Amino acid sequence: MRLPCPLISVIIPTYNCDRYLPQAIDSVFAQTFEDYELLVIDDGSTDTTPQVVQRYDDDRFRYIRQANQGVAVARNHGIQLARGEWIAFLDADDWFVPTKLEHQGAIFDAHPDVGIVHSGWQRVDAAGQTLMDVMPWHDVPRLDLEHWLKWKPVLPSAMMFRRSWLLQADGFDPRFPPAEDTDLVLRLAAMGCQTEWLQDITVYYRQHEDSAMYKGLPQARSLSAVIDQFFARSDLPPAIRRGERTTRFSTWVWIAWYLHYTGHTQEMVTYLRQAWELSPYAPVDTIVSWVESFAQFSRHWGAVLDTHALCQSQEWTELTRWCLGSS
Repeated sequence: MRLPCPLISVIIPTYNCDRYLPQAIDSVFAQTFEDYELLVIDDGSTDTTPQVVQRYDDDRFRYIRQANQGVAVARNHGIQLARGEWIAFLDADDWFVPTKLEHQGAIFDAHPDVGIVHSGWQRVDAAGQTLMDVMPWHDVPRLDLEHWLKWKPVLPSAMMFRRSWLLQADGFDPRFPPAEDTDLVLRLAAMGCQTEWLQDITVYYRQHEDSAMYKGLPQARSLSAVIDQFFARSDLPPAIRRGERTTRFSTWVWIAWYLHYTGHTQEMVTYLRQAWELSPYAPVDTIVSWVESFAQFSRHWGAVLDTHALCQSQEWTELTRWCLGSS
């Protein structure tokens, strides 16, 4: 007998994450909202993942194994198999707050024209200990295309999507790992997909040595490629097209900070030189804005920027000399 279609499909893509996967699965089964299905898409794991999932005996649970093709393909596989009207993604090393599905679903119910419901998250360390709460709506109260471009507060585990929009966008583009999620959201926003905030923490976002946010160079190159791809579109609104230089400047500065944070100082210089060519500020003001931006990005990441060490470093000193010499 075929079961009735659930309202929500939760998709967990996983690859060699057996040490964290049970907590992710258990957090779905602990939801206060029960009209869901759970699909675990195993992207060719070589650890004990197949044995881990054997302990789950629930009609709402499906385990699908595929050859290793990356998280974008795994998520897309889940989208194609999903039977729910709404899709919630959960990375295998994260876990949900018990009310996530209930509260995000309520916003979809109240706003049938909305395609994405976003929320906050709590960053935790590898052991699950709290690092900081992230509540992006304080900086980004409105999530339209302009603000997605400027701030890019993308975290799939904190979001819920209407499946119809994901299908219309053809899902995640596997050419852009690990920034395929940012690419998807920008494409959806450009297509007219509306987003609403649930101003609440709905997921615990685990930080560890294998997290995407610690993949310095791939993350930087991928985000850069996503921005290039986005502005290559011929259908952008005039206001967005006029803001291309500003968007690129702010994005290159964020990438430079991220490379500094992950220890890639030479590559940091490369992106700041690119930002220099697009700066709307006077030379000295540009350098000051970089330092201020680095400090702001660090605070948002729960870190403190050592401004003195940054400005006294050989890379920064040589960069400053180059900037002032070329002005």
